[in-house]
Amino acid sequence: MLAQRSRGSDLPKGLDAAWDSLLGLANRSLPRVRRFLARAAGIVALETGVKDLTDARLREEALSIRDTFRRGRQTDKQVDHAYAVVREVAARQIGLKPFPVQVAGALAIHDGCVAEMATGEGKTLTATLPATVAGWCGRGCHVVTVNDYLAKRDCEWMTRIYEFCGLTAAYIEQKTDLAARRRAYGADITYCTNKEVTADFLRDRLALGKLRGLPSALLAKIADGSGSGTDRVVQRGLHFAIIDEADSILIDEAVTPLIISGDAPNEEQVEAFQQAVALADQLRTPGDYRVNERYREVDLTSSGKNRLAQLSGNYGGIWLGRRRREELVVQALTARHFYSLDKQYVVDDGKIVIVDEFTGRLMPDRTWRDGLHQAIEAKERLTVNPPKDTYARVSFQRFFRLYRKLSGMTGTAAEAWREFWQIYHMPTVVIPTNRPCVRRHKADRVFATEDAKWRAVVDEIVTLHRQGRPALVGTRSVRFSEHLSLLLTAKGLEHQVLNAVRHAEEAQIVAAAGQPGKITVATNMAGRGTDIKLGRGVAEAGGLAVLATERHEAGRIDRQLYGRAGRQGDPGSAQAIVCLEDELVRRHAPHLTRMLAGRHGKSAREISTATTRHLFDAAQRKAERMALRQRKGVLRTDDWLDEYLGFAGSEK
Repeated sequence: MLAQRSRGSDLPKGLDAAWDSLLGLANRSLPRVRRFLARAAGIVALETGVKDLTDARLREEALSIRDTFRRGRQTDKQVDHAYAVVREVAARQIGLKPFPVQVAGALAIHDGCVAEMATGEGKTLTATLPATVAGWCGRGCHVVTVNDYLAKRDCEWMTRIYEFCGLTAAYIEQKTDLAARRRAYGADITYCTNKEVTADFLRDRLALGKLRGLPSALLAKIADGSGSGTDRVVQRGLHFAIIDEADSILIDEAVTPLIISGDAPNEEQVEAFQQAVALADQLRTPGDYRVNERYREVDLTSSGKNRLAQLSGNYGGIWLGRRRREELVVQALTARHFYSLDKQYVVDDGKIVIVDEFTGRLMPDRTWRDGLHQAIEAKERLTVNPPKDTYARVSFQRFFRLYRKLSGMTGTAAEAWREFWQIYHMPTVVIPTNRPCVRRHKADRVFATEDAKWRAVVDEIVTLHRQGRPALVGTRSVRFSEHLSLLLTAKGLEHQVLNAVRHAEEAQIVAAAGQPGKITVATNMAGRGTDIKLGRGVAEAGGLAVLATERHEAGRIDRQLYGRAGRQGDPGSAQAIVCLEDELVRRHAPHLTRMLAGRHGKSAREISTATTRHLFDAAQRKAERMALRQRKGVLRTDDWLDEYLGFAGSEK
């Protein structure tokens, strides 16, 4: 293994960063896939020595391995034998025996890599092999996924394997109480979401107070006889984590830190947010302020600042301070221009609920920071809740870098290999599929206007429906999913809609999306964690057709959607139908977009050319670079807070 910095250290700069990048390239060139596949073949060959064992003898063998590993002994040969045993246990307990490629993926995870495994290749089963080995070592293993449903489902599904091997398994969901959480973290294998495990870490840090970790807390308890906060701590340390949907958790959600906060009533401040909306309504662009769509920023002009001072002259109080009044109004303008109902948020029971941009799921426990949430509440004429005081915060980047050993698995990792290395020092390994992928990826179809695009989308769905092929249509927002639903209803086409508002039967809707002629309209939440199996006759008709109605700001998200088709060697197709009015190109390639829009006007005809398609590729690359800079900025902010405010010490 090439020498490298520790995962928990600060991001390198200058020449150190250049050297670290070279190390990443060198690690990438190592023949890991070939090595893992060769080891996997050897493990499969070992089944001759275990398949004839009785259940009682197989269990004795598993317990013997557990005892050996808990004494700290663990060679590659021992791990290979352990995998052969767990593979046989899985076959007997749940009727599934990991394929060689799944064993190779498990070896990659055990080695601290991010294993890219295509949709439908069985990542849930794959994770049981390294999780069992980690559980046998006795220091705990966290299997982290994106939502409570998957944490519970995967734990309950795989528990029979773990129990046969002499291990305990438990899951944590949002409603799990304190005592149950402590028991769950005490299990050998704990299934949980990234939000719950990170929030529990923060709560433990608050409970420990000035103590920098569990060792010092235990010493304090011995010294003074008090609980020293340890009686309220639920986690027993951060040893090994397997991150399911690693790109979603470690990259897409890394921009927003997780914060624990408390109420801080302030009537004057609440009133100020409402006044700010009224003042913002009186300002005009470009005279009073400028809007930068690419960076999602609003800047007041000099005349706008003077006008604001005049308009707010009668308010007094907080409005007398120039900086504060400008901040309040800029937030109100930001809420107006960049945060839209049924896109970034929905209104549920009179409250603003954030919609996760990358998954399309509701996040009722999240609020925007720095007064933005209040500005949106005021914009929607809802009750404005006072901002909260921050007690503790940490980004997902910083938190997961605290684990002694970190690994992941996902259907889309290759595009982000540099970031996985730079931030987490995890190599990315692309595991081949068990069966060849025969999905047809069609070139993007480009139109000038949204109206023309939606007509083309509906026409394509009608064609697929007549052929008896199911269609999974991806949209980027609740609003567009509902808009397409109206268009399909007008055509008399029966369909299902899955979005942040209609999410109660998510797994069932996705699982049924492969039936003949089925039409499913979904935001990004569709697909992750649930297989789409083809109904009778669908394969002969051409398989599942995936249509994307916009390109996303990360190519991985597009590929995750496309990966719903062509599962485990099934036939299928994927295509994007886009237009020059899409947010991606308007925001990240505005000049070329305006030029092309001027050339094609309001044409209803398709304008697909090499140039128009390149526009979307270039805009996507710009968006990915900007998002990476933002994520690095979040991590550096965490490092600064740790250094100057003494936030959270390393658990190493």
